[in-house]
Amino acid sequence: MNRGILRCVGCTLLAVLAVLLTDVCSAEQGLDELKLLAITVATDETDGYKRFMRSAKVNNIDVKVLGMGEEWRGGDMRNPGGGHKINILKKETELHRNESNLVLMFVDSYDLILLADPQEFLKKFLEFNANMVFSAEGFCWPDRGLKDQYPEVSHGKKYLCSGGFIGYALTFHQVVADHAIEDVEDDQLYYTKIFLDKQKRDKLKLKLDNKAEIFMNLNGAQDEVEIKFSGDKAWLVNKEYNTQPLVAHGNGPSKLFLNYLDNYLPDKWNFKDGCTACSEDTLSLENLKKEEYPKILMGLFIEKPTPFIPEFLTRMMQLDYPKKRIDILVHNTIPYHKPQIGDWLTDEIKDQFNSVTVLQPEDNVNEYQARNHAVEMCKEKSCDYLFSVDGSVVLTNKDTLKILIKQNRPVLTPVISKHGKLWSNFWGALGDDGYYLRSRDYLAIVQKQRKGVWNSPFITNIYLIQKEVLKQMQGSFGPSTLDPDMAMCKYFRDHGIFMYATNLHEFGRLLETENYNTNHLHNDCGRSLITECPSSNDWDEKYIHENYSQNMNLSIPLAEPCPDVYWFPIVTDTFAMHLVEEMENLGDWSGGRHEDKRLSGGYENVPTDDIHMNQVGYERHWLHFLKEYIVPVNTRLYPGYHSEARSIMNFVVKYDPNRQYYLRPHHDSSTYTINIALTDQASIMEAGAAGFCGITAK
Repeated sequence: MNRGILRCVGCTLLAVLAVLLTDVCSAEQGLDELKLLAITVATDETDGYKRFMRSAKVNNIDVKVLGMGEEWRGGDMRNPGGGHKINILKKETELHRNESNLVLMFVDSYDLILLADPQEFLKKFLEFNANMVFSAEGFCWPDRGLKDQYPEVSHGKKYLCSGGFIGYALTFHQVVADHAIEDVEDDQLYYTKIFLDKQKRDKLKLKLDNKAEIFMNLNGAQDEVEIKFSGDKAWLVNKEYNTQPLVAHGNGPSKLFLNYLDNYLPDKWNFKDGCTACSEDTLSLENLKKEEYPKILMGLFIEKPTPFIPEFLTRMMQLDYPKKRIDILVHNTIPYHKPQIGDWLTDEIKDQFNSVTVLQPEDNVNEYQARNHAVEMCKEKSCDYLFSVDGSVVLTNKDTLKILIKQNRPVLTPVISKHGKLWSNFWGALGDDGYYLRSRDYLAIVQKQRKGVWNSPFITNIYLIQKEVLKQMQGSFGPSTLDPDMAMCKYFRDHGIFMYATNLHEFGRLLETENYNTNHLHNDCGRSLITECPSSNDWDEKYIHENYSQNMNLSIPLAEPCPDVYWFPIVTDTFAMHLVEEMENLGDWSGGRHEDKRLSGGYENVPTDDIHMNQVGYERHWLHFLKEYIVPVNTRLYPGYHSEARSIMNFVVKYDPNRQYYLRPHHDSSTYTINIALTDQASIMEAGAAGFCGITAK
C-alpha cells in the first residue's frame, strides 16, 4: 500500500496555519481568564482553504492567516515532509509561551472543517485533563516500525496524527521547540518521537484523542461517522465511540469524503430549510447592460452518433443570454452530423454571435485535443467562462447559463439525468478504482428529494468553468489513458479545485446514445421507438402531434366523419416527411403487382405500390409505435376490447396514378385498420385518394 496514502494529511504540501482567538471559560482560572488561540499558516488560497475559512466564520472564530504567499519549503508531501510547518510554529509560539491563560490549537485547513464554536473546543479539551492533546488515527505513519512502541488502547485509535492538536501555550511551545527539524523532514514523525518518549509524555502530560471527541481523522474511518439531522440542525457523530467530533479532517485519501460532509456541515443543509449556504457568495446580473455581461466561450461537442442534433443546436440558440457576448466552438467527429450542422449554421446564425468556429471530421481533431483547444481559445479571447455542452444534453431551461454564472462556483454543472433513469451527469463518490461509487445521498439528489449545490468528485456532459480555474488548466483533458472527462476531473481533484453540481432548478435531461446508429437517412425517426432504448420525451416532441394528448380527454370528442371511422391527430408533419423520405431513399417500391416475393405465398390479392416496414428495419419500431400511441386511443373508442397491437403487415403505400391508378374495393383481414396520411391535403387532391366503401359520410 502507498505509504503516502496512509499518512495523516495534517502535513499537506500547502500547509495552513490560522490564528483563532476568543475568550473562553476555565473552572480553575475563571470565565474571563482563559483564551483559545488556534495557530496556523496558509501559503495559498485554495478552494479547501476558503472552505476552512467559512467554517471558522460560521462558528464565530476569528482567523488570522500567517504565511500567505510565502514559498513552501516542506516538500511535495508525496513523501515524508512538512517540517517547515513546525519551524513556522516555533516562531509564533515563542510569542505566547509565557501566557499562562492561553490554550493553543493547530489545525490543517486545506482538508479540514471546524464544526463548533471556541467554547466547545475548550470544554472538550479541559475534559481530557491533559496539557496537550493530539488527534489520533488508525495508521502508524510515516514509520510503521514504531507501532509497537505506542501505549495500548483498549478501544479507540492509538496512533498520533499531526493534522490537529491542542494544548496550553507553554506546553505547546515546549513540544514544537523540543529539537531542531529541517523544513523537508517529516512533522508527524517529529511529534511521534516526542509522544513515544514516555518520560516526556508523562512530564508534559501529552494524550491522544483516541475516540474522536475533538478531532475526527477520516482516513480509514469513514464508516464510523454519519450526519445526524433534526429540524434545522445537522451535526457529525462517530457511531463507533458515541462522540460528536468538533473537527472533520480529510487526511490521506479521505478528502472526497470530507467534500461529502462539506455539503452539509457546518450549517449548509438541513431538512427544515434545505440548502442554507446556496445563496452565499452568489453573483447578480440584474443591473448589467447586454454589453456588460460576462464573455462566454460556448463549446458544443458532438463526439459520437447522437439523436436529435438539430434540436440540440436549436435549444442552445434559445438560451437567454446576449449572443454577442458568446463565442462558439463546435467540434464534431461524426460525418452523419456534418450536414445537420451545416443546415443550422446559416449566415443569420453566425451574425448573432461574436464568432463561430467549427471543427468537422476532416479536420482530424480528436476529443481531448478539441476540449484542450476550447480552454486555450477561451484564454486567448479573454473570456470569463467556458461553457461546455455535449450533444447528448437536452436543455429545457433557457436560463441555465445565467443560473450557473450567478451561483459563482469554480466549476459547476446542472444536474440532469436520463429519462426515467438514475443515470446522471455527476457522481457523489469514487471507488478505489477511481470510477463510480454511489454516495450516501446520490439517490436523494438525483430524485431531487434534496436540493442544493453539491461538492462532487466527477461531472460530465455540461459544465461552466470560471476563468480563474482556466488559468490553471494546461492539457487537463489529455493526452491520458483516461477518457477526457475523467482526465479533466482527476486534474481538478489533484489540483484541489472543487467541482459542484446544482439541482436547485430543473434544467433538462440526458439523451440515451447507446446503440444509436446512422444507417438510415433519418435515424431519429425510428431509433427512439425501440423499446429497450427509449428517449420518449425527445421523440414525442419531434414526431408526435402537439394535440395527441387530447385523444385521451373524454370531454373532447374524436371526429367521426363516417360511422366507425375516427379521425384524430397522431404525428407531426416532420414525422410524415421523414418517413416518406426514408422510403423514397430506399426506393424499393413493389409496383402494385400481384406477384410479391416478400410474402410467404408470393401472391398479393389486393396489391398496392408499397414498401414494408421491415424493408427499412422499422418493423419492431412500428409495432412499438402502435402499442404506445394507437392502443390507448383504441381503448377509449372500444371499451372492454384489449388490443395487443399485433400486426402482421405494416407498410407505406405510394398512390401515384402513373404507377398504380386503381385500387379495387376490398376487406382488410384485421380487427381494425390504421391509416395515416403522410402527405398534405392539397397533394392528396392532386394525386387522388383512397376511401371507405359502403359508408356514407356524416
